[in-house]
Amino acid sequence: MTGWSARDIPDQGGRTAVVTGANSGLGYVTARELARKGARVVLACRSEARGREAVERLVRAVPGADVGVRRLDLGDLASVREVAAGLSGGRIDLLVNNAGVMAMPYGTTADGFETQFGVNHLGHFALTGLLLPTLLTTPGARVVTVSSMAHLLGNIDLRDLNSERRYRRWVAYGRSKTANLLFTHELARRLTTAGAGVVAAAAHPGYAATNLQTAGPRAEGRRRAERFMEIGNRVVAQPAEAGALPVLYAATAPDVAPDSFTGPSVAMWRGEPAPSWRAPWTRDDRAGELLWAESERLTGVTYG
Repeated sequence: MTGWSARDIPDQGGRTAVVTGANSGLGYVTARELARKGARVVLACRSEARGREAVERLVRAVPGADVGVRRLDLGDLASVREVAAGLSGGRIDLLVNNAGVMAMPYGTTADGFETQFGVNHLGHFALTGLLLPTLLTTPGARVVTVSSMAHLLGNIDLRDLNSERRYRRWVAYGRSKTANLLFTHELARRLTTAGAGVVAAAAHPGYAATNLQTAGPRAEGRRRAERFMEIGNRVVAQPAEAGALPVLYAATAPDVAPDSFTGPSVAMWRGEPAPSWRAPWTRDDRAGELLWAESERLTGVTYG
């Protein structure tokens, strides 16, 4: 991986990618660079208007890019099913589960799930399951789920997945990111056991400057906390351009292994893509199986 950059992305001509949360930040950079290499890219965004603005920006940056937008609200399983129905039956080579929320005040999704668990994990679990039959028909397809080193803040609590007993915003975020890694672990195990040609992998951006850090404080009107995050983004964080590189590597590099976790090389914080350390609990087979079963029950999406 030494010196790997967006210039090293293999040709993506003829491939179709779906990137969630692609209107800004890591998702936008990921979509743009895939399009630059010739992929047809679908930007799946909660706001269709912001999605269309992102498409316009992307086409200005990459003239002739083949890009489109779909409205996807991961906090509403009806929206997830609608988008999946519209994409199924076509060709999908790559699904990048990137969208997410971070350290938000307590809230619930349209289906009654705690927001961070519902959006970051359950929405992507459902989307992947609904699109998997299409992915399975495409040789060399991949599912890349974006986690975070914040998964170290908490293992999942299978007795309280929706934080109904006690809600702590950062712990809930960490648990949702642990859920992303357990999902990848169990999906990779199932695909490998079945001899399927789809690779499931995970990535994280280290500390990258995006609007994710400021969204929570802004939603609550905590101006001091928002300002603190803005300063951190300017002084400490690496730009979204660099933060997206591990995601792009996991999505396109030829040597990516199932259940691998790619992140920045320097202290898992910044730098070029490299294999990243992860907490042992994110490779717990039994926890992965139990989370999977509960996710199927909660979403109503059953994997074949």
